[in-house]
Order: sequence, then C-alpha cells, then structure tokens
Amino acid sequence: MAWSTRQVAELAGTTVKAVRHYHKVGLLDEPERDTNGYKRYGVPHLVRLLRIRRLSDLGVSLAQIAAMGDADEHPQEALRLLDAELAAAVDRIQRVRAELALILRQSLPTDLPADLAAIADNFSEADRRLMVVYSRVAGPAGLEAYRRMLAEYRRAPADAEFDQLPTDADENTRRDLAERLLPHAIGVLGKHPDVLSTQQQAPGGTGHMAHTLATAMTEIYNAAQLDVLVRIGKELRRREEG
Repeated sequence: MAWSTRQVAELAGTTVKAVRHYHKVGLLDEPERDTNGYKRYGVPHLVRLLRIRRLSDLGVSLAQIAAMGDADEHPQEALRLLDAELAAAVDRIQRVRAELALILRQSLPTDLPADLAAIADNFSEADRRLMVVYSRVAGPAGLEAYRRMLAEYRRAPADAEFDQLPTDADENTRRDLAERLLPHAIGVLGKHPDVLSTQQQAPGGTGHMAHTLATAMTEIYNAAQLDVLVRIGKELRRREEG
C-alpha cells in the first residue's frame, strides 16, 4: 500500500505544506514516484512523520530532531534538555505570577521590582526615582541587600527637612542638615554593611554603578540636596579610611 502526499499528511495529522518542508530541511526522505510522477509514501514515511510530529509537539526543535537522525532509540538527552528548559520556564512563570499577584493586590507601581515597590510609599518621590535607577544597576545580591535596608529604614526627623530643602539654602543650613543626617546614615550602613560590599558584584562594575547613580542624582535632587549628600559621603569615606 502507498499513500499520496495529501493522504500521508492526513494520517500523520499534519499538512501537505509541512511534509514538503520536512523534505526541504532533510527531516523526511523523498519517496519514490509512481510511473505517473506522483510521490508514493509507505509505512516508514508515516512512522517518521509521526515521530517528527510527536517530538515537535513536545517542544523539540526541528534542528534537534534533525540532529537525532533516523535512529529509533529513545532521545533521552534531547528530552532531558527540553525538560530542564521547561522547568526553568515554569519557575520563571511562577515568579512572574507571584509578582503580578503582589502588584495587583497592593496596586503597586510597575517601574520597580514588586518587593521594592511595596515599601516605596515610605519614601519621597525623589527617593523612589533613585530606587528605580538603583534596581537597574545593582546585581541580585546588591538589590536584596538594598531591599532589606530600605524595609528596615526608619526616617529620621531631618529626612523631612532634606525632602523640603530649597535649592538656594545657605551654607549654614546645608552644613547643619548634613551634620544631623550623618549619625543616622552611619547607623543604617553599620547595620547593613552588605549594601556597600555587594556593590562589588554589580553587573557593570562599581565604576559604572557609581557613575550611573551620580548622574541620576544630579537630575533627581536639587543643588542644595546634592551638597548635603556630598558632605555626608565625604565624611563616611573619611571615617572608613581612618
């Protein structure tokens, strides 16, 4: 018994176009032709087509199927690889769904990772924008350390003054505010030293991270606020070096 291209395609649950494509890419051998010139497919062709269809439905690429050749042995290696890829995809989907559930439940903004967005309400809009930038340059370990620090952060009375500091604040005001904010900064970083140590693991390196954050801060904060932050940063480095 022999089948036409249409008949073998129907038996295999595929299309004539797919059968012709399998011929073209070398997945399916061309059958012999009748005296009238029409292709005649036999049982081996049907078996091969069903194998291609089954593996393709499982997610094995045509290139992987081609690499297996025509052998009948069980394609354990390819299927194990596929299973690992599917497991990773399922894990990612589950993480995304968990994050979406948190975003929907708490009506969180979508420009921050959900665990950061959940605590962003405790900070000013300027600080939240800096969080967005930080989340893009810190590696996984750095971002987790940053999240823990922010989750435990308790605003100092001077924080509100910093948020409202006008750009034309005078020297004495800026110096006094920096001096009052410094002990709080020392205490927070002392409790969370990994916020600084994990910066070494930033994907682009510490230089890229520092440059990106500095550039962002010049747009986020006004001149007086930047001056206060610079004063605090200098004193922190002086104490660390001393």
